[in-house]
Amino acid sequence: MTCRELVDFLMDYLDGELADDPRRVFEEHIGFCPPCKAYLDTYRATMTMGKSACSDPEGPVPDDVPERLVEAILAARKQLD
Repeated sequence: MTCRELVDFLMDYLDGELADDPRRVFEEHIGFCPPCKAYLDTYRATMTMGKSACSDPEGPVPDDVPERLVEAILAARKQLD
């Protein structure tokens, strides 16, 4: 498996939907390729943060979020409604 191919299997791997043989090849590649291991770790962390940030969409906005970002998100949500 090449680094480029690894990306194609990433979501299935993280969702636990990768068949046994491709999963073994994926994990073998991760075992010897530090950049792909770092990519996987970063991707997992990003998914965790994203889920956490969206866990309570009506909850309070943290104080350190720029007001312009809040306004842009609210404007985008209005366009979707």
